[in-house]
Formats: sequence, structure tokens, C-alpha cells
Amino acid sequence: MSGERRYQWGLIAWTTLLLEAVTWAAMLVGWWLLDREVPSFRFERPWALWAMLAMPPVVLIHLFDVARRNRALARFAAVATRARMIPGLSTSLALGRFIAWRHGLGLVIIALAGPQTSGRVEEVKAEGIDLVVAIDVSNSMACEDLRPSRMEVARRTVDRLVDRMQGDRLGMVVFAGEAYVQLPITTDRSAAKLFLNNVGMHSVSTQGTAIGAAIDMALRSFDIESATGKAIIVITDGENHEDDALGAARRAASEGVVIHTVGMGTPQGGPIPLRRNDKVSGFRKDRQGNTVVTRLDEEMLRRIAGEGNGTYVRANEAGTAITQLVEEIKGMDRSTFEGTYRFTAHEDRFQWPLGLGLLLILLSLALPERLSPVDTFEPIVS
Repeated sequence: MSGERRYQWGLIAWTTLLLEAVTWAAMLVGWWLLDREVPSFRFERPWALWAMLAMPPVVLIHLFDVARRNRALARFAAVATRARMIPGLSTSLALGRFIAWRHGLGLVIIALAGPQTSGRVEEVKAEGIDLVVAIDVSNSMACEDLRPSRMEVARRTVDRLVDRMQGDRLGMVVFAGEAYVQLPITTDRSAAKLFLNNVGMHSVSTQGTAIGAAIDMALRSFDIESATGKAIIVITDGENHEDDALGAARRAASEGVVIHTVGMGTPQGGPIPLRRNDKVSGFRKDRQGNTVVTRLDEEMLRRIAGEGNGTYVRANEAGTAITQLVEEIKGMDRSTFEGTYRFTAHEDRFQWPLGLGLLLILLSLALPERLSPVDTFEPIVS
């Protein structure tokens, strides 16, 4: 076909389709390996990858265009005339230009999706206090007198606290009828957020609101001999306390630990919804068949904070109630922690696919459309 000064459509089609299949196979295998071997890898904007589905139609459009140009060349002139009028027509250059452009565009799309990996781990010295957050996970925390629910507002509150920590060490205790350590005291804020996402009414099977047990469990998490400032934040609706919460607060205060409380809910309260498939199917009832109404017990939470030399605040739906407590915590005695670690959440890696993609696109634009006439001159035999 080259002697006829037409593109070798079969060569272009088979080569392009083969490379397209290999490219998709390589992407799927690469994604599987990254997901398996590099758990920290992610795309910041994964929705941008949907643009990759446009690549196969683009390939087909290109092949149809090459076939159309071949038909146009056949109608343009006789073979001998085309050799003189269209010198240098090259199947290889046409194929190379398109392949470079197509794969360059694919790499740019990958770059736009924002590939990221976990950041560096650096050993640093941090200065702060030891803080344990005790989170109520009893059934009453499903009440929706705070939107979307007390439990969700509690998570938002702790999430804001983690964001505002500067060098402090944080631990987490969850409690209902019993108390358990959810996260030992650590400086790793990414781990704190990971554990926070798993906190819910399923975290403790025994129901109730054992605030005293939660305070005692949090107290055991501290190194009491350390001179570091220590505080406990109890996040609860305060209802149905089943043990001596005031006595536990006094014991903590005698050890130099400050107890703050955050009230979840409203004094008016509300019913506890029962959900099925994320839809409310009814409300929790007592043994007599009456709908249970759960209310915030502010008086009890104020007394606990008073016994623990701390402060009581009521939560709001935006999760910003913690701000006041953070300011008080900053005023506590702070110590330097040796051998602590700072984690950069994620680092962008879009530079490599973007740079390579732009290079391929520029290469496709720089490649000539035809070979030099001097290299392709063929005498025409009359």
C-alpha cells in the first residue's frame, strides 16, 4: 500500500487495537497491584478516571478516519500521480503520532485524578498533654434531637478535636454498660481518625451508661507518675448512669487529672429510632410498650465536671462545642515527648504522569506528517 501512496490501514488498525488492549490490561493489573501492595495509594479525585472510558471510542474514530482518508486518496488521483503529488506519506509516522497523543492524553487524565501515597514518617519531638476522650456508644446516642444523630455529632466533635491537637497525645475509650479502650494514647492523628470512624453503637454490647467505669478506664490509660498534664473528656448524654460517676471524677482529680464533659442532646430529648436498611422502622419501647424518650442530663454532667475540676459544655450540630475545651487544655502543663512521630497525611504524585503525558503530547505534535521527499523519492516510470 505504501507504493500506492496510501496508509496501510490493516497495520494501523491491528497495532492500535493491540496496544489499546495491552494498555487497559496494564492499567487493571497496576491498579490491582497498587491496591494490594501499596494500601496507602489512592486517587484524590477518582471520578476523573471515568474520562478514560472515552479512549476506546477515540481509537475507533481514529481508525475510521484513516480508512476515510485512504478512500479519499484513492479517488484523488492515479497511483503514479499520487506518488509525485503526495511524497513521503508514512504509515509509521501516522501511527506513531496517534499512539503518542492517545497515551499522553491518558496519562494527563490519570494526573488529573490526583494519585497520592502516604507521606513521610518523621521522628520529631512533640510538646503537649495526655488526653483521653471517653465516648458514649449506648443506644440513646442514636437519638436525633441533634441532627443527624447524637452519635454522628459526637464523632464530628472528636474529629475537630483531633484536627486542633498540636503535639498532644490522644487516647479513646468507648462505653455503654461497660467501658473499653478503643485507642491507646498516641500522637498518631491518622490512627485516631481511623479508629474514630469505627466508633458506634455496635462497639459495646452491654447497654447502659457507665460513666464512672469510663473515667476509671481512661485513668488507667495514663502514666500517673509523668509530669505531663492529663485530661479526660467525657462525651455523653449523661442519662441512666449506672455507677458512681461522681466518685470516679473525684478519684481522677486526686491524681491530677482534669475531667471535662460534653453534653450530647437536648433537655427536651427525643425517641430512639430503630432503623432497617437506613430507614426508620419504628422507635425503641420499654417493657410496657411505651416509646422511650431520652433526655440530656445536664445537671449530672455539670456535677461530674465540677468534681473533676473541669468544664461542662453542650454539643452543637456543627461539632464546634469542643473549641472552648481546647482553649482550656492549651493552658495545662505541657511536656516534651521523645521519639514521637509526625505523619504527613498524603503526598501528591501527579507530577510524573502529568510530565510524561505532556511530553508524549508534545512529541505527537513534533512528529512530521510525512517523511522528507528526498528520502522517499521514487522515479515515476512512464
